[in-house]
Amino acid sequence: MIRQPGTNIKLTNVSIVKMKKGGKRFEIACYKNKVNEFRTGVETDLSEVLQIEQVFTNVPKGQAAKKEDWTKAFGTDDMNKVIEEILRKGELQVNNLERSHQLAALSREIATLVAEMTVDPATGRKHTVGMVEKAMTELGYSTRADKAAKSQALDLIKTLSQPGSVLPLERVRMRVRITMPSKDAKRIKDKVVALVDEVEEEEMDAEWETIVKISPSSFRAITDLVNDETKGKGRVESMGNVGA
Repeated sequence: MIRQPGTNIKLTNVSIVKMKKGGKRFEIACYKNKVNEFRTGVETDLSEVLQIEQVFTNVPKGQAAKKEDWTKAFGTDDMNKVIEEILRKGELQVNNLERSHQLAALSREIATLVAEMTVDPATGRKHTVGMVEKAMTELGYSTRADKAAKSQALDLIKTLSQPGSVLPLERVRMRVRITMPSKDAKRIKDKVVALVDEVEEEEMDAEWETIVKISPSSFRAITDLVNDETKGKGRVESMGNVGA
């Protein structure tokens, strides 16, 4: 059963989730970093997420919402359900300093991912995170708080892969050895080769063996193709990243 505190509770150092519904504003007071854990299913215990189990109209002022207001707006008198809806669909409020820190950390994560996933096409060597950050500044790149770091990193890689880029780069490629019985190779070799970037060497005898360079994103597709078509008799082995 949820506690029913008084209508004037002072709360400080909280993260606030806001939501407008039925023409009224509702807020809940949460522990820092717990909202996202709840939304992703990592945390399911409301008591671990909430600083206090109560619906407010104004958290900083400690003004609790009237039960009749949230019951009418949400169509239920179950406060747990109301709180869960606000948690899942409401807007998480952060102050300007916190937002700035979050964006800076996200920007750094994006730069780190780009540095890990790419190399300089001229040397095959990786760029430093600092070089990627400098390129982001030169591009006037704007980090988005509502988009995952990996998705933004992939978008940035596309931009920097264009001719004349401020930081020439290309995706890291994997070197892979593929082997299978020659009878299977005669049947599916063309399908396999269509998924690779470059064939370095190959040999056909009782078995077909080839060493190729591929995009890391193609590894699963090639592995599945070889396993399915050879009934497990073929092998796909990673030999490491090119330029790593």
